[in-house]
Amino acid sequence: MHPAGPVAALAEALGLGLPATRVLWTREVREVGAAERFLRPSLTELHDPYLLAEMGKAAHRLAAAVRGQEKILLYGDYDVDGTSAVVILVSALRLAGAVVGFHVPHRMREGYGMRAEVVEQAAADGVGLIVSVDTGIRAGAVVAHAGQLGIDVIVTDHHLPEGELPAAVAVLNPNRTDCLYPAKNLCGAAVALKLAQALFVELGWEDGKRERLLGSFLKLAAIATVADVVPLTGENRVIVKHGLEGLRDPRNIGLKALFKVAGLEEGAAISARQVGFQIGPRINSAGRMDDARNVIELFLTTDATRAQELAEALDTMNKARQETTAEILEQCKRIAVSEEQAGLVYAAAGWHQGVVGIVAGRLAEQYSRPVFVLSEDAETGEAKGSGRSPATFHLLEALEAMSDLFVKFGGHKQAAGLTMRAEKITEFRARFEAYAGARLGPEDLRTVIEIDAEATLPELEEAGAMELLSLAPFGAGNPPPLVMLRGVDVALTPEVKNDKHLFIKVRQGEVMKVVKGWGMAELAGQFREGDRVDVAALVEEDAWGRARGGAGWGLILKDIRMAER
Repeated sequence: MHPAGPVAALAEALGLGLPATRVLWTREVREVGAAERFLRPSLTELHDPYLLAEMGKAAHRLAAAVRGQEKILLYGDYDVDGTSAVVILVSALRLAGAVVGFHVPHRMREGYGMRAEVVEQAAADGVGLIVSVDTGIRAGAVVAHAGQLGIDVIVTDHHLPEGELPAAVAVLNPNRTDCLYPAKNLCGAAVALKLAQALFVELGWEDGKRERLLGSFLKLAAIATVADVVPLTGENRVIVKHGLEGLRDPRNIGLKALFKVAGLEEGAAISARQVGFQIGPRINSAGRMDDARNVIELFLTTDATRAQELAEALDTMNKARQETTAEILEQCKRIAVSEEQAGLVYAAAGWHQGVVGIVAGRLAEQYSRPVFVLSEDAETGEAKGSGRSPATFHLLEALEAMSDLFVKFGGHKQAAGLTMRAEKITEFRARFEAYAGARLGPEDLRTVIEIDAEATLPELEEAGAMELLSLAPFGAGNPPPLVMLRGVDVALTPEVKNDKHLFIKVRQGEVMKVVKGWGMAELAGQFREGDRVDVAALVEEDAWGRARGGAGWGLILKDIRMAER
């Protein structure tokens, strides 16, 4: 054993500094081989697509449709994951010479999921095969209806299935109870990518060609994986790591146009954070505010002028989405929440259905409890909405326990959607609150800050911060490192900017650094120059500062307290 302990031994073996190694250790990456794979994930770690249950059936049927020039319809979803999955499969099938079209539902007019009238129109158009992407796992009735009309269906999805799977030619979903696929947390676009990989095998394409196409499709799969907030561990980490590297030089003119309106510099490294906050929201804005088909056109067009028009339209819609979200969020925050309310349901007429999921996420984070936000429609008498929850609560199981209330519902552990009659909202609120209250104790409803590692400012300044950033990509399952800076001195009186943000310059030894507390202005009066404090801060990339000659990293305040003297 290393005289300084196992963490020091791991650091020495990896040639890595102690702060980054402490984070690996906290996150249970403690073997040298596992740590090396984590730091340098390889494409060889991607799993064989044929490990997905029924992949052989799916790829064989899809290849037969390509060879027979059958009309193929891709039935997608309107979010980043769904539209990316459609683009991946449309591109793959067009390369194979297939006759392929797509349908993405309009969020307000059609809502989520597969609909019988779309299948009926497909039958009238002579479609022989429908492939669902990022949807379909709970569409058993629609899939059966397609079969009655003479249309085969391949379901590709990642949402949690019901007890009985749809009667499709094949159902590709790593969350099937009988599926032994090692990575259960793939997003819908990654499942679609797996189908494309298997299709190319069925068509007999040579290895080099398949590898080149994989590199191209990984870019969109990476965007979808980040945007769908699935854990960035295991195979997802490989997809995102290599997909982000490919995004440094996007060949797709739609991606180039989108990067331009998002203010991303050409040729610069793209982080998961930039995808999550700058790229994903612009893509999502189409499905939230207008028509998601605009996104698919953006990524499929070969006209640079049209791509720029579509990208600018997405940028405009995203600004409208931000304003609408802020308005609804403010209305919700005016409603008092008691400590006894373990589950929250907000509802009002006319709230924009495209942003209620975002609002639910913000409220769930603020209150550390599950939240649903519903929009009532006076014309239909229905309420539609979305829920989000902390990791301590299973949203979909909650909905299944009161399924008699809903017209339809579905989703995951921490994100779900539903449609119900508006007159049942009061009952839903009471039953949801009671269900959550029976499963969440006071300790579950408190915001807990989990420190990844202690560090000193000199350690971070020397090389530690950049080594911490080498643990990227960051996101669900692998968040930015949260470090404890113990016993640092407040170097100057804290500043407040824009009436809401706190900036504190701290010193330790000869090193000084500004810690930024977004929305934490109320703490400004609690600390003054000369105070010794303990700081919990996220170490995050600062692309803006790096482009202007700065350090390339920053500290984002999560908590602060007076240090013990």
